[in-house]
Amino acid sequence: MLKMLGSLLILAGGLLARREQIAACRLELDTLSELLAALEQMSQEIRMARTPLPRLLDRLGKDRDGLVGVFFQDLADAIKQGEAADIAWRRGVETLPLGAQERAALAECALGLSGDEERVTQAIALARLWLGRSLEEKHRVRAEREKRATALCLSAAALLVIILI
Repeated sequence: MLKMLGSLLILAGGLLARREQIAACRLELDTLSELLAALEQMSQEIRMARTPLPRLLDRLGKDRDGLVGVFFQDLADAIKQGEAADIAWRRGVETLPLGAQERAALAECALGLSGDEERVTQAIALARLWLGRSLEEKHRVRAEREKRATALCLSAAALLVIILI
């Protein structure tokens, strides 16, 4: 009976590990989607309304949920305190739950933040292009990644149960 209870606890641990891996993948997808929407809004505001960057970032921070909202709010606060936009942007990018390629593409956007309207919108468009491609790729392989996570976690739990019995 004790072995059975231990086995069930190990399998439950494997399922919990699977859930955490899938939640991390979904958080990354949600963050990418929110970032793309925020960058689109940012680009439109710069082109159409010519909104100053600190006010625009503050508005984006309030309009967006989760980590993306925190990213833009922290960025706006840092700029208001006198920090350079590109440095604050790069520092903020490191806090987002993204892969290395997505972080690099988003960090490259920082180079254009200190330029004129054309340079800023070009930098945002380039970041949107890279992040959009990445999001499409991640959506394409999502089911396969979830299947692999399930197989890995449950196989590891089952192996541990077999070894301990």
